[in-house]
Amino acid sequence: MMKMSRAKGRTAGLFGWRASRHDDRLLLLLAVANAGGVIAYVPLLTLLLPAHMAELAGDDRIAWLSAATLAGAIAASLANVAFGWASDARWSRRGWAATGLCLTMLSYALVHRAASPQALVVAIVAFQIALNMLLAALTAWTAEAVPDRRKGLLGGLLAAGQPVGALAGVIATAPILTTGWMRLMAVCVLMLIAILPVLAFGARPRIQATAVAEPARSPPAARRRDFLLLWAARLLVQIAGVTVFGFLLYYLATLPAPPSDAGVARLSAIASILAFPVALRLGVVSDRMGRRRPFLVTAAAVAGAGLAMMGWTVDFAAQAVGFVVFACSAAVFLALHAAYAMELLPSPARRGRDLGILNLANTLPSVAAPLLTLWLVPHYGFAMLIRLLALAVLLAGVCVLLVRRDGVPLSARRAPPRGP
Repeated sequence: MMKMSRAKGRTAGLFGWRASRHDDRLLLLLAVANAGGVIAYVPLLTLLLPAHMAELAGDDRIAWLSAATLAGAIAASLANVAFGWASDARWSRRGWAATGLCLTMLSYALVHRAASPQALVVAIVAFQIALNMLLAALTAWTAEAVPDRRKGLLGGLLAAGQPVGALAGVIATAPILTTGWMRLMAVCVLMLIAILPVLAFGARPRIQATAVAEPARSPPAARRRDFLLLWAARLLVQIAGVTVFGFLLYYLATLPAPPSDAGVARLSAIASILAFPVALRLGVVSDRMGRRRPFLVTAAAVAGAGLAMMGWTVDFAAQAVGFVVFACSAAVFLALHAAYAMELLPSPARRGRDLGILNLANTLPSVAAPLLTLWLVPHYGFAMLIRLLALAVLLAGVCVLLVRRDGVPLSARRAPPRGP
């Protein structure tokens, strides 16, 4: 009878994995909450902030928007490391996340009430600090709660964040929302819908209590070396992604037969729509194989080929194919990289701190991409910039190849035994 009751407590699990209903529920709640974190910043930073800055700064809007973006990126980088470390040291991940959520909503009020460009820059810095209190705790909680055998699936689900954030931007700028305050409130509501369930129902991770056997720990120096290689690989791919997506419209405008703005928007939408299911499926396959590195190296090689197609052709159709290939491959790389990095963190007791350091590879490209573009494009043109980015992505694949440890051990790939 005991065996039968245990069997009933299991389901086939998401995408065929045998897992408990609790495991499935917690994984989905955390994935949705992380998408909520993306909702918190994508509509604001890409749509609402530029519009508000244009109202306040007029002809100086580009300079002030650049200042707000740079100051916000610096604040986000430092805050993510600091709050990740703090959530390791004291209090609970849930407590830090809940506090960050409340402060993020308050920071929206500061953004709305900003009456000068200077005040808006300060409000964005406050927003980034509050948001990264939320994101640092959520990311560390996710790394703790989801076992290694399912982190590929997790990475695929996290890839939904950007499309969901873009959809939130469409909702927040709907014609029915006629004022800036109404749009910010819409973002708040969407964020709360995504994040509150995990705060309310996401119990403290039980998976760690049933400790899945970890592989033999490498020496500290080897773990730090592998982590540094993974950090560099993510940085290189993110620089390529931020540069290509940020300057795609300007680059395609240099072609002999440039597309319309609407055509560029459709191309970006197609790439985003295709990237998520590809990343999700390959994440599941990597879980079943218990390997990440072959998928990451292949994704980097294919992404580099896509950029090479963009850098050595002038036909828009070839450019479009190259861009979609790059966007999908980069999404797969970043999704599986998240899973791989969570498995190879240098110290399990310092997940928040280490994930904050890893997050620098997401924020620094926002500073590096414009500087790289300003350095290269005026002298050598966009094509040379794209070719250099292709080499950077291929170098990211080499960094992954140099990581020594790969593979979730068989004991970790099996569902852990659960008590009555």
